[in-house]
Amino acid sequence: MANISFNEPIVIEAGTGVTVNLSGVELFGKQSRGVEISIGQIVAKTSDVVFNQLTTSPVIIDNGNLRLNSNTITGSFTQTGNLIFSSNFTSNGNLTVDGTLTAEKIETEYTQSVTLFESGSTVFGDTLDDTHHMTGSMLTTGSLTLNAYKITEISDDTSLTDGSSTAIVTENAIETYANLHTKTINTYNRKSFAYTGSFVSVSTASFSALSASAPSGYTGTTVHDFMFFLNGVIMENDSLNIEQSGSTFLLKVNNSTLGYNLEAQDEIVSFGKFNS
Repeated sequence: MANISFNEPIVIEAGTGVTVNLSGVELFGKQSRGVEISIGQIVAKTSDVVFNQLTTSPVIIDNGNLRLNSNTITGSFTQTGNLIFSSNFTSNGNLTVDGTLTAEKIETEYTQSVTLFESGSTVFGDTLDDTHHMTGSMLTTGSLTLNAYKITEISDDTSLTDGSSTAIVTENAIETYANLHTKTINTYNRKSFAYTGSFVSVSTASFSALSASAPSGYTGTTVHDFMFFLNGVIMENDSLNIEQSGSTFLLKVNNSTLGYNLEAQDEIVSFGKFNS
């Protein structure tokens, strides 16, 4: 080893991250003194190096599988802790979440718009020409609003007696109700029977019969649903009235407007809506 002579001593000072065993000591060239200069950790390819803060531009980290360069991450990596973004996060590829995805608001766009709110409300589409396709079953609890009209249920009430203004009925309910009421109405309309009456008084005749009851929605049976004949001559309904008294059907006559009285020998026949 060559000897080095100095006219003036050498002084080595320790600094941030650098340790010198003879820091600040004057060293002369002819002295045999060992000087050790070291940093706080071993820096080698196989070392685990820890920095409190590293500032540099640009930063390129490449281990063969993961590369960080120019604000871009390429390759795959596993995030084992929490990942928090204080700004926007954009994924150009697929995003897979194996656990629970929690968000205040989720918006998706693919030929149509879908918004999921934290409250549980959901908005599909943003214009009237949006088309939504669904295959399978849909289960909904609550009301449905269609063109601003509220629907609360789909009813299978075959009697249609609920009177709801927010229910829509099934095909079965309509068909059953129509068949039942059409049959009842047709039966009522076809009723036409003739009976011979008996003299009660100059203004009353009786018939052993029951008048037919009109179905729901129809005007009740009146004197105008009958024709009365006195000795073969039709009697004017404006001067007549009818009354069902138990099992006896009564014809009441207004003698003053009719112009005559009923007599015991008269034949009085009625033709109309008797029950049978």
